[in-house]
Amino acid sequence: MKSEVTFRPFSSSDQQSCLALFDANCPEYFAPNERADYLGFLEKSPAGYELCLMEDAVAGAFGLIGDAATRRRLNWIMLNPQFQGRGAGRAIMERVVALAAAGRIHVVEIAASQKSASFFARFGAVTLKVTDNGWGPGMHRVDMELPLTQHTMSRG
Repeated sequence: MKSEVTFRPFSSSDQQSCLALFDANCPEYFAPNERADYLGFLEKSPAGYELCLMEDAVAGAFGLIGDAATRRRLNWIMLNPQFQGRGAGRAIMERVVALAAAGRIHVVEIAASQKSASFFARFGAVTLKVTDNGWGPGMHRVDMELPLTQHTMSRG
C-alpha cells in the first residue's frame, strides 16, 4: 500500500527537522562541511523551499529557487533514509516538474553529487560538468540540467 505524500512550505519552526534530515544523509550524500551552509540557507526562510510529508513525518525537503525568467535551481533536496524506496523521491521530482511547468520554467538546474546524479538522470537530467571534490573530500559535484518537456513526467 502506497503512503499518501503531501507537501507544504518550509517555516522557521521546521529548521530542526530539516537539520535532522541533513544529519541522516551525512556523510553518505552530503559532506559534513555543508551543514553550516544548509543552516544559513534555512535561517533565511527561503521562499520556494518545501517539505515532503508521509505518514505524518518529514520524508524529504527541497526547493525550487531562483528568479530567472525560464530557469530555476533545485536546492537542498534530501530524503529521510526511512522513506527511500517508498516513492518520496519520485513524488518530489513530480512536484518539482509540476511547479516548474506552472511557472513556465524550461530548465531546472541541479547541483548533485556523484552519489545522487543517477537519481536525477532517471528523470531526464543531463550532466554538464563534474568537479572532483567540489562539495568536499570525496564528494564530487555534478552539475546537471533537467530540460522540461511534455514527456519529462513519463520518465523515472
